[in-house]
Amino acid sequence: MSKNVHDMGGDPAGLIDRAEHSRTLFDQRVDAMLRLLAHPQKGYFTVDAMRRSIESLDPQAYHELAYYERWVRAVRQLAIERGLVDEAALEQRMASIAARRAVKP
Repeated sequence: MSKNVHDMGGDPAGLIDRAEHSRTLFDQRVDAMLRLLAHPQKGYFTVDAMRRSIESLDPQAYHELAYYERWVRAVRQLAIERGLVDEAALEQRMASIAARRAVKP
């Protein structure tokens, strides 16, 4: 039996009140990034690959992360898989950004 999570799309859950869930700047940036990276003619991966990547998240992380946080994790994994970015270089850059934020007054 698989321990992976599965997308809930298609399950009957009723209508979503979008007014309760306005998208943040972070959400909009993640959406834009995905649209560029998964563009049908010029993209680097497909929406199906994105779904596979999201569903391969650790089940605990999947349930703890917000919707667009899952997308970021999935995009990160796919960018590494496709060779768009090196994992070590990405970690180094993230550490550099975190250090800069830590010293701000």
